[in-house]
Amino acid sequence: MLKHRLMSGLIIVSALVLLSNYLSPVGIWLLLVVLSAIGQLEFYTMANKAGIPVFRIVGVVCGTGIISTTVCTIGPDAESIANGYRWENMVMLASVIAIFVRQFPQKHNDKPLETIACTLFGVLYVPVLFNCFTRLVFVWSAANATFRVSETGRLLILYLVLVVKSTDTGAYFAGRAFGRHKLFPRVSPNKSWEGLCGGIITAVLASWFFWLVSKGSFGVISFKLRDSMLLGLILAIVGVIGDMFESLVKRGAGVKDSGAFVPGMGGLLDVLDSLLFGAPALYA
Repeated sequence: MLKHRLMSGLIIVSALVLLSNYLSPVGIWLLLVVLSAIGQLEFYTMANKAGIPVFRIVGVVCGTGIISTTVCTIGPDAESIANGYRWENMVMLASVIAIFVRQFPQKHNDKPLETIACTLFGVLYVPVLFNCFTRLVFVWSAANATFRVSETGRLLILYLVLVVKSTDTGAYFAGRAFGRHKLFPRVSPNKSWEGLCGGIITAVLASWFFWLVSKGSFGVISFKLRDSMLLGLILAIVGVIGDMFESLVKRGAGVKDSGAFVPGMGGLLDVLDSLLFGAPALYA
């Protein structure tokens, strides 16, 4: 299992580096939409296993619309950022109405409220949070089909993945070596306070290493050593919260993994769980 985890992790990181440097903006938009859709479908599958019917297609279409709207409207100036939020809100309102209306022809669904709630929950949990990746990538350049994704966007995504996944790795090894006191056994019985401390230390070191290599520069953004320490701490904590939250969802569905998309790691949502909370924190 550990060997499969390491191999899958190396492949994911290598693919991320290559894609961030060579994919066109349209290609990155397509990648974001596909990853969000897969994660959303895994969430809806877990809802089904918990006995809750959902509107998969409507939910995925709404999520795709939210991410696509951001790609088409976001830009570096204040007006573009505000315009992006306005259009995202419109798409979100349309999504709510579409999910409500989709419930009308359901004649034999004895859980209409659960269906509406979980379909909306799938939109909020995966594409809305995942859309902060879109903002981190595209907010630095004017939106059009020909511009090159900026160095700042590429570095921010690499930094986010490095720090958050360092937290997961540090927590895993520290927990196996020193774990004695359970963190929240009702939610995730395998996580310990010792693992949490190991993950935070690893994340802060990873953030410091990135600051050292990049000389404190994310392209148009510069940051100081104390900023890297604070960011490492914040991303570690919110990443663990994201991991714990997905564990709560899986526990409610009675499954060990969200899927089998990534060998040794489970589903794509098992890989994205901590990043879904880390991306909004870094963007903020």
